[in-house]
Amino acid sequence: MRAKVLPSLRRLAEIDPFVVDLTFSVVAAGTTLAFGFAFATDSGDLGHAQRPLDAVGVGLTLLTNLVLAWRRRAPLAVLAISCAAAIVFHAAGYDSRLNEVAPLLALYTVASRRRPAVSLPWGLPVAASWWHASFLGPGEYLWPNLVQVSVMVAVAWTFGNSTRLLVERNKQLAHLTERLRQEQEDRARRAVTEERVRIARELHDVVAHHMSVIVIQAGLARYVFGSDPATARGALSTIADTGSEVMGEMRRLLSVLRIDADDEGDGYDSVPGLQRLDQLVERVRSAGVPVHVSITGSVRPLPSGIDLCAYRVVQECLTNVLKHAGQASAWISLTYGRELELRVADDGVGAAPTSQGDGHGLIGMRERVKLYKGTVTAGVKPSGGFEVVVTLPMPPPGIVHQPSDPPGEPNA
Repeated sequence: MRAKVLPSLRRLAEIDPFVVDLTFSVVAAGTTLAFGFAFATDSGDLGHAQRPLDAVGVGLTLLTNLVLAWRRRAPLAVLAISCAAAIVFHAAGYDSRLNEVAPLLALYTVASRRRPAVSLPWGLPVAASWWHASFLGPGEYLWPNLVQVSVMVAVAWTFGNSTRLLVERNKQLAHLTERLRQEQEDRARRAVTEERVRIARELHDVVAHHMSVIVIQAGLARYVFGSDPATARGALSTIADTGSEVMGEMRRLLSVLRIDADDEGDGYDSVPGLQRLDQLVERVRSAGVPVHVSITGSVRPLPSGIDLCAYRVVQECLTNVLKHAGQASAWISLTYGRELELRVADDGVGAAPTSQGDGHGLIGMRERVKLYKGTVTAGVKPSGGFEVVVTLPMPPPGIVHQPSDPPGEPNA
C-alpha cells in the first residue's frame, strides 16, 4: 500500500499549483452550493437566511470560492475579492453560514506569503466578514459566534505565518546546503592540488638525487673504462645500487597512491628518515664528494614527518653539491636540543641554485620546512661555498610523540 501511495504523492507534487488551486476552488464552490440548497429546504434553520438561494446568490458564491484558483498568483487581490463577495452575499440576506471558509483560506495564503506587517492588517477584512455574518444570525448565538470567529481568524493567520517561516527556513537550509556542498568541493579540489604538489616534491627529491649520482658515476665509468677497469666496475656497482634504491623509493610512492582505505599498510616500504643518513652519505661519497658528518646533543627519535623532512633536506643539499659545487667537500652537522638544527655546507665554487633560477629544490625544501613550522636559511658563505641551515621544532626529551604523518606519506 505504501509503495503505491508514495508515487501518487510525488505525481501530485509535480502538478501545476494553479490546477490544484482551481480544483480545490471548484470543490469548495460545489460544496458550498450543496449546503446552501440543503439549508434552504430545512425548515428548522430559521433565522439564518431571509432570502432563498437564487441566481444572484449562486453567482456570489461562485465568485467567493472560484477566485481562490489565483490565490498563489495574487493573494492580496484574491483575499479582497473573496471578502467583498462574502460580505455582499450576507448583506443581501442569504444564509450567513455560507461562504465563510474561502476568506479564511485566502487569509492563510496571504499570511504564508507576506510578512506580518502586511498580512496582519489583512486579517481585519476577514474578521469583519465573519463578524458581519455573526450579527446576521440568531441573537442567542451572537457572542459564542464572535468568539469562535476571532479564534478561527487568529488560527488561520497563525498557520499561514508559520508556513511562511517554515518555507523561509527551508530556503535558508537549502542555501546553506548548497554553500556547504561548494565548500566541500573546494576543499576536495585544494586537497587534490596539495597532494599533487606533495607527490611532485617527493618525485623531485627522489629522482633528482639518485639520477645525479647515476649520471656522475656513469661519466666516471666511461672516462676510466679503458684505463682503470676497477674504478669503472666500482662506478657501475654504484649505479646499480643507486638504481635499485630509486626503484624502491618509486615503488613506495606508487604504493601510497594505490593503497585502499581498508589496507593495513603491511608490506610497504617505510618512509626514509635520518636512520638512513649513513646510506645517503656513502652514496654521495662514492660519487666522489667527501662528506663529513657530525652530531651534537642527545640523539632521540623524531616524529615521522620531521624525520622525513630532515632527510629530504640533507638529500637535496647533497644533490645540489653534486650538481653545482664542482670539486668540493660537504659537511653535515646535526644538533639535537630544543630544536633540531641541521646545517649542510660545502666549499665548492659553483653557482648555488636560487629560487629564481633552478629553484625547484630550494622551493620544495622551504615548503617542507614551513609545513612543520621550521626555518630555512640558505646562502653563499663569506669564505666560499654554500650553506643551508634548517631548524625544526622537536618534542621535549622523554615525551613520546606520535604525530600524524604528513598527507601523502604511509606510516613508518
